[in-house]
Amino acid sequence: MAERDHTWSAGLKPDNPHDSAHLHVTGLARYADDAPEPSDMLHLAFGQASETSARIVSMDLSAVRAAEGVVAVFTAADIPGENNTGPVRHDETMLADGEVVFPGQPLFLVAATSQRSARKAARLGKVVYEKRPAAVSIAEARKAGSRIEETQRMARGDCAAALAAAPQRISGEFAMGGQDHFYLEGHICVATPGEDGQLHLLCSTQHPSEVQHLVANLLNLSSADVTVEVRRLGGGFGGKETQATGFAAAAALVAAKTGRPAKFRVDRDDDMILTGKRHEFEVAYQVGFDAAGQILALSLHLASRCGASQDLSPAINDRAMFHVDNCYFLPDVEIVSERLKTNTVSATAFRGFGGPQGMLAIERIIDHVAIALGKEPLEVRVANLYGPGRDVTPYGMMVSDNIAPALIARLRSDTNYDARVRAIEVSNAASPVIKRGIALTPVKFGISFTTTHLNQAGALVHLYADGSIQLNHGGTEMGQGLYVKVAQIVADVFAVPLTQVRVTATRTDKVPNTSATAASSGADLNGMAAHNAAMTIRERLAAFLARLYGCRQGDVAFTLEGVTAGEERMTFAEAARKAHIGRISLSATGFYATPGIQYDRAAHRGRPFYYFAYGAAVSEVAIDTLTGEHRVLAVDILHDVGRSLNPLIDKGQIEGGFLQGQGWLTTEDLVFDHEGRLLTHSPATYKIPTASDRAKHFVVNLWDGENIEPTINRSKAVGEPPFMLAISVFSALNRAIAAAAPDGREMAQLDAPATPERVMAAIAQFASP
Repeated sequence: MAERDHTWSAGLKPDNPHDSAHLHVTGLARYADDAPEPSDMLHLAFGQASETSARIVSMDLSAVRAAEGVVAVFTAADIPGENNTGPVRHDETMLADGEVVFPGQPLFLVAATSQRSARKAARLGKVVYEKRPAAVSIAEARKAGSRIEETQRMARGDCAAALAAAPQRISGEFAMGGQDHFYLEGHICVATPGEDGQLHLLCSTQHPSEVQHLVANLLNLSSADVTVEVRRLGGGFGGKETQATGFAAAAALVAAKTGRPAKFRVDRDDDMILTGKRHEFEVAYQVGFDAAGQILALSLHLASRCGASQDLSPAINDRAMFHVDNCYFLPDVEIVSERLKTNTVSATAFRGFGGPQGMLAIERIIDHVAIALGKEPLEVRVANLYGPGRDVTPYGMMVSDNIAPALIARLRSDTNYDARVRAIEVSNAASPVIKRGIALTPVKFGISFTTTHLNQAGALVHLYADGSIQLNHGGTEMGQGLYVKVAQIVADVFAVPLTQVRVTATRTDKVPNTSATAASSGADLNGMAAHNAAMTIRERLAAFLARLYGCRQGDVAFTLEGVTAGEERMTFAEAARKAHIGRISLSATGFYATPGIQYDRAAHRGRPFYYFAYGAAVSEVAIDTLTGEHRVLAVDILHDVGRSLNPLIDKGQIEGGFLQGQGWLTTEDLVFDHEGRLLTHSPATYKIPTASDRAKHFVVNLWDGENIEPTINRSKAVGEPPFMLAISVFSALNRAIAAAAPDGREMAQLDAPATPERVMAAIAQFASP
């Protein structure tokens, strides 16, 4: 099909509400747990390991089998195929087989007549262990030489020589914690056996095809025998990209073995213990710069705690390396990325996929340079922006769509940033206890899966004889508004009201071999695939009507008023009916693969991204120097979504992403004990942001521009980039803490999240010995 500029052509209004909004607010939206339960439904629970690293000497499950309500108990020996749920490397078992590699690891599976019975019985197993040495922290794993892969290096120029020659040099280090996804709907899967060994899985997953393939492999079935269905998720944020497979596989195993439907709905505490988090990072750096604050050389070392299996850690850590530059040109740079394997639950995908960690590193470095020079941090940021002659990333990609300078300048002006800086300086001088800070930080986020083959999608569109349309694609709806965006695209192709398009549940038996709904690419990929499918049908309609009425195909027009073919006018439904009677196929598949991307991972060179999404945020905070408590007072955001598919949905994503990022950097403190056991595994101890943490002044505006690449409507992705706008909060906190220093020229050690305890510790560094 010839390339076209995919812009709204039928006069449709893009500001449509979420397709399930009316169901959400009335409680009628059906999730997996709302599916009717047959009388013979079995409920599941894992028996979990109590040790961190050990050989399993024996397991006595007699008390488990004898417990009330228990129907069956399964171990690794009962798995007919490969005992693996690892998405890339086959290094993650569904049920432990001979050894334990992290606390809480599933050892056996209980199927009972109720969830309560299954959970109670799962605690009755008697396991004898032979303990082994464990590596829980980054330092312990480094000492043991425990890595998931070889340390990676990305470099440009001669960093060592440039550092030596730089007029000024500083060094530093800091750490950033992980983050729990804390989706509203926990992991769940309902497995129903079909005839002849087939299985249907109703699952809360961002990657139905991966669940299908891994479950089939585990049960020694073909993928065609396993159908995975997803109507909606109650949140995902990356936590259901790979982590859903273990629970789905468990439900499928029970259904296959017993011939009865099985549901695995995970308790919140177990969910948090059993599933991976955002990667924790430790950062060390040396930076050389001049009197203007321009960075001349940067040596950066990133180390992440990856957990007990590989999961997606290589790609996540790669993306952290990709985003170390953020919006800044780094002339001589060396980025070293160490990926440590630890005896903790495997870290996994999380909104931003390593990008936030890399971006926080460079923004912290920029703040350090500014404090060392006594300069306004924004001036240092502006001095280092990409620009003409300074427009190639450390991995060799041209930054050809750079709007960061103009976007930052507009936000700076619109928010009266410079006047507010001066007012805060006056306020801080007069206030010995409450110190305020303000920061403007930008975002440049690459859009595409960094694993190239994942940048593809499929769709299936049916046009019925009454003019109604059914749409199916490989993307999953997790509250982000993907379904309504793709439905708008199809409605626009046919020039019909959005109400005429019915989006059906994502199913692997309708669209096969799809990629995860992740990497912010859901609308880009699935929208284009659906567009291509709809265009195929529209072109068939146009060709048929042209033959029928003796006009040129170009003279057939689709508008909101109806269809015209030469002098003939008809409703869209009439056109569909005529085509059906004329024996024209009104069903089509669509496919899309992102063009122009390639990456040589061995050399860390190429074009891994189709384009960049930009944004910037101004955040103003206040801290209490006596308690360490802080408050975000005001947030102003200017974000680039290209030519928006749905401004209301996009603004909601921006606000939600920012608040989630704010939580990562301020309140969400994951605490593990020395054995690697998660101590903060419930809302009582793990604190996500609440409504009171949202700034009272919170303004989101969209940048008036369009994508230079021919995406749908020239739009840009919006899922992940806004998350990193919250770095402005952390930067503002650093500035407020610096205001507590005697001369305001000291960079306090502040790790993320900036809890009150850490803020107090940072302030205490300024106290006299």
